[in-house]
Amino acid sequence: MKQVISCTLAAMVALSVPVTADAGGRYGYQTVAINNTEFEVIPRSRRDVDGYWCAASDFARRTLGAGWQQRIYVQRGYGPSVTTGRKTAVQFSLTEPTNVAQQRSISAGFRPGYSMSVQGANGRCSRRQIFD
Repeated sequence: MKQVISCTLAAMVALSVPVTADAGGRYGYQTVAINNTEFEVIPRSRRDVDGYWCAASDFARRTLGAGWQQRIYVQRGYGPSVTTGRKTAVQFSLTEPTNVAQQRSISAGFRPGYSMSVQGANGRCSRRQIFD
């Protein structure tokens, strides 16, 4: 009887803990919201282009509630993080950037304004990198 009560209490405590976004390093990247539609992907252990897109897809789907066909746009290529202060991050958005013509950086896979669907970006999660 004591075991049943203990299990019941443990389950109640587990269910009462609020669910939060996984910004702590899923897929080797930290993902942090800038606002309701823009977010940063910050590398922790991985640094490959596919990993950035994979993390962006996961964040857009799980945290922002984007559908599989929703486009994810590169807001800004490699640059300093505005949310964490780390020296390297890529900014993504669920809305098409308006200042793309003003941005001239074309950085290895992260040209501002470039986009792909959440589903397409999610497809990059299963790719294995030969060189890291």
